[in-house]
Amino acid sequence: MTLLLAVVAGALIGLSLGALGGGGSILAVPVLVYALEQSPAQATTGSLVVVGVTSLVGAVAAYRAGNVLLARGVAFGLVATGGAIAGARASAAVPEAVLLGAFAVLMLAVGTLLAVRQWRGRHADPADRTARRPVLDDPIITFSPTFACQCPRALKVLVTATAVGLLTGFLGVGGGFLVVPALLVALSLPMEYAAGTSLVVITLTSGVALLARAGSGVAPDWWPVVALTAAAAVAAVVGARIADRADTRRLSAAFTGLVLAVAAYTAVQALPALV
Repeated sequence: MTLLLAVVAGALIGLSLGALGGGGSILAVPVLVYALEQSPAQATTGSLVVVGVTSLVGAVAAYRAGNVLLARGVAFGLVATGGAIAGARASAAVPEAVLLGAFAVLMLAVGTLLAVRQWRGRHADPADRTARRPVLDDPIITFSPTFACQCPRALKVLVTATAVGLLTGFLGVGGGFLVVPALLVALSLPMEYAAGTSLVVITLTSGVALLARAGSGVAPDWWPVVALTAAAAVAAVVGARIADRADTRRLSAAFTGLVLAVAAYTAVQALPALV
């Protein structure tokens, strides 16, 4: 039964990561804690394995479909690694009840933001939906033929990438719900590339955060983590194909409802340990 739950949950996580460029990783910790009976510290470590491997598989599938700007994803991910290391070290210094409570708050915030974004999408001017897609802009920093820097945008990238890394390291989430908007705003990527490129960022930050946690003495129960990861990786390939061929608004709406429901359950479970 435990492995079956891991497979089903992994499929949901992988579909979301592959189709939406993020979001599914936020389910990994609650699944590992409540369905697979691991401690919050174990779950946030195991989640990095699930998120990192699944994002790598999804990134490869998206790259083959032509939906990844590899150089920009790697650059953003490298900037985020400092935050990932800091977040991973900070997670070892706080009580597990605080980890779970912080995760519940994060899930509620993400679910609310997703719901607001979908509401705005349904009520947007039809002319805006058919507007011309943006094009890639000039590099933020160049060294040839002379040094040039769009410093306000560079600072925006630094702050956003560091925040993504902190969340990844501290709570074991991929941060795709932040990476996609960041790539749209800070790097001016077209939407058709943002979801796939975000998977490159998530792969890098998850890997760095997992390395930073090595030697902390907290190891998850690996068999459920492996089953969850395998199912998520396979589903991520399917999700990437869905993103390339179909309208994902219905999947996004269903996922938002699921996130809000799991967030409420997590908050109810975490509250008694905090008071």
